[in-house]
Amino acid sequence: MARINFGGVQEEVVTREEFPLARARQVLEKEVVAIIGYGPQGFGQSLNLRDNGVAVLIGQRKGGKGWSDALRDGWVEGKTLFPSLEEAVRRATIVVNLLSDAGQKEQWAAVKANLRAGQALCFSHGFSVVFKDQTGVIPPSDVDVILVAPKGAGRTVRSNFLAGSGINSSFAVYQDATGKAADRVVALGIAIGSGYLFPTTFEKEVHSDLTGERGVLMGAIAGLMKAQYDTLRAMGHSPSEAFNETVEEATQSLYPLIGANGMDWMFASCSTTAQRGALDWAKRFETAARPLFELLYRDVQAGVETRRVLETCSSPDYREKLETELDEWRNSEMWKAGAAVRSLRPENWKKG
Repeated sequence: MARINFGGVQEEVVTREEFPLARARQVLEKEVVAIIGYGPQGFGQSLNLRDNGVAVLIGQRKGGKGWSDALRDGWVEGKTLFPSLEEAVRRATIVVNLLSDAGQKEQWAAVKANLRAGQALCFSHGFSVVFKDQTGVIPPSDVDVILVAPKGAGRTVRSNFLAGSGINSSFAVYQDATGKAADRVVALGIAIGSGYLFPTTFEKEVHSDLTGERGVLMGAIAGLMKAQYDTLRAMGHSPSEAFNETVEEATQSLYPLIGANGMDWMFASCSTTAQRGALDWAKRFETAARPLFELLYRDVQAGVETRRVLETCSSPDYREKLETELDEWRNSEMWKAGAAVRSLRPENWKKG
């Protein structure tokens, strides 16, 4: 692994320089990878693997969106697409379990019964294995148990790959039954298009991932945007102005600057008035938010969040309740205003 300085801390990471795609293909040459579940990650990872010359098949229950999406993407029933998860597991040498976390709990008995010695069982989330007291997922001792976790949504795993880019991923070996687990996991990470791979453990992955999703990546940013938008509206600003100052400028102008060169670059690219206000208020938001993040992490670590996920997502009416929750966002004034703002972006103007 290469040693890279991350803010003064030396870390070992895997890059394509020391583990090129050609080596990944060599490691996976005689492997058959079964992707279990064709949701966003199943879609992205399987197509990238296939495009990189890896033998891939899909296990997805027949009927529903996942099955129709797999057919649309060129997977062939009876050859590379199987309605029986059990058959997909039996046909594979590496099983990548990309069912939802609740689905992994529900289908674990079927997966486990068809595993055999020498296979690798791969996850993209440490949830099921770390919180085995809640999920019952305890892999047999004669299979490799590994993790490749792309740090992005499955759709961007695919779109970045097609654009010639990639998504950074973490990787871990939980159990090395064959002596090949380390090579298998890194090869998978490279073959799904990872920009680079950084080592973690199953525990650290699930703790950081659940905190991030509920925090800055999704939950916190959604809550902050809503609070600012509502405040501006209450103070007499129009929906268009409130949305532009809250979301549009952030996503279309400022956040891309952070992604390109860092927070300091974004600050330096703004007016001195914006710089001064942002630098001063960032400290106040940090002070206010730190206790909430500490509470969030403790709840993740203690299994409070995983228990809530399993209980709610296993409910037979979960999809209906989810749509109701999403509709609250979709049909709110803020995000209806957002749809109108997006339609007026120059790239969306009608030509002619």
